[in-house]
This record gives sequence, structure tokens and C-alpha cells, in this order.
Amino acid sequence: MFKTILVPTDGSSLSDKAINAAIEFAQLVSGKLVALSVAEPYPFSPLHESASAIEATNYDEQMRARAQQIVDKVALIAKEANVPCETCVALSFSPYEEIIRTAKKYECDAVFMASHGRKGLNKLFLGSETQKVLAHSTIPVLVYR
Repeated sequence: MFKTILVPTDGSSLSDKAINAAIEFAQLVSGKLVALSVAEPYPFSPLHESASAIEATNYDEQMRARAQQIVDKVALIAKEANVPCETCVALSFSPYEEIIRTAKKYECDAVFMASHGRKGLNKLFLGSETQKVLAHSTIPVLVYR
């Protein structure tokens, strides 16, 4: 049965659906959550023309702090529901890889996550982190739309 559930979140209202479902499920099975938020690092090399190393460092710190706020919110909701919850923040250009890595690290049994449901060219060009998780995960993935 699913006892350790990974809940990757970007802080969106759609992610909230997956969070709430994961908490309800964890209550039913006496399970626990692992809340993950992946922050995107500074998109330019500090050696680039006008970018500075200080800008990159500040940006990364702000993104990590925002990601921490997001998972802290999950932990608070889980605590109110008497569900144990660990939090994890990662800095990566590849969120799906961090999701897969975190699931393995915490020995998760399932992933509950949202999909923004991009279609057509948006999906083709932007890709879908959810699609990538589905393609690479060795554990069940429950997708909320």
C-alpha cells in the first residue's frame, strides 16, 4: 500500500488539489507525505555580459525561499490533519528529474501531482514535467487536473 507519498508542488491552486488529495489519502492509510518544491536557478550564466554573480546568488536565494514557503504551507496543512510531512526544496532546471530523485531518496510509494493540461504546440514546445515524471517513474503517479 502507499505509505509514503511524494507531493511535488509549484504553489498553484491546481497543485493544492493534489496536496489535499494526498493528505486525505495519507490519513486513510496512516501514511506520511514528502512535500517537494523545485526552484528554477538563475537562467543566465554569471559570466554573461550584464549579469553579475551577485544577481545570480540573490535570485537563487529568493527562489529557494519561495520554494520553502510553498512546502512549509503543505507541512502546515498536513500537521493540522495529523499527517506527518517532510519538506524538501531543490534548485534545478529539470524539475522532473528532481521529482524522480526525491521519490527514490525518500523511498516513496506514489506521487500525487498536478498537471496544467497544456495541449497542442504549448505542450510540444514547453514540454510537460508531469509527462516526464510519468515516463520515468517506477512508482505509481496520480495526476490531478
